[in-house]
Amino acid sequence: MTSEDFAVRVTAMTDTLYRVSCTVLDREADREDAVQEALCRAWEKRGTLKTPRYFQTWLVRILLNACYDILRRDSRVTPAEEVPLPDAPAPETEGAMDLRDAVDSLDGTLRLPVVLYYVEGFAVEEIARMLGLTRGAVKTRLYRARAILRERLTEEDERI
Repeated sequence: MTSEDFAVRVTAMTDTLYRVSCTVLDREADREDAVQEALCRAWEKRGTLKTPRYFQTWLVRILLNACYDILRRDSRVTPAEEVPLPDAPAPETEGAMDLRDAVDSLDGTLRLPVVLYYVEGFAVEEIARMLGLTRGAVKTRLYRARAILRERLTEEDERI
């Protein structure tokens, strides 16, 4: 893979990489660090990619590993004070905010496949490769997540 080809593909994926990091990491600085670390690792190992059509899957897998490294590092550190700030890249309608809150409230094992499938548009097979799961496991997680989201959003509608 040439340097130019690598740069073009990475540039096209920057939004995807950031959104994927948002599903795993809570702090803005950690997200940015994970994306930067993933890009550095991918650049160093670009010669090991055997099939260029799997570039996106390969790079997302590298990003997830970088995110998990940050989580492991942070598990040994207790911050004195942490203020969670909601991500709001664009104004959203009330219904979209409810959906976003519901997705954010999912357990990480369910949230990540949902974001990769519905937001980023990856196929079940690609998600399985990224997460090191079987196709059936990914489908099961998507099914469970949809059931939980359906229940939470229905409860919310009944309160209104």
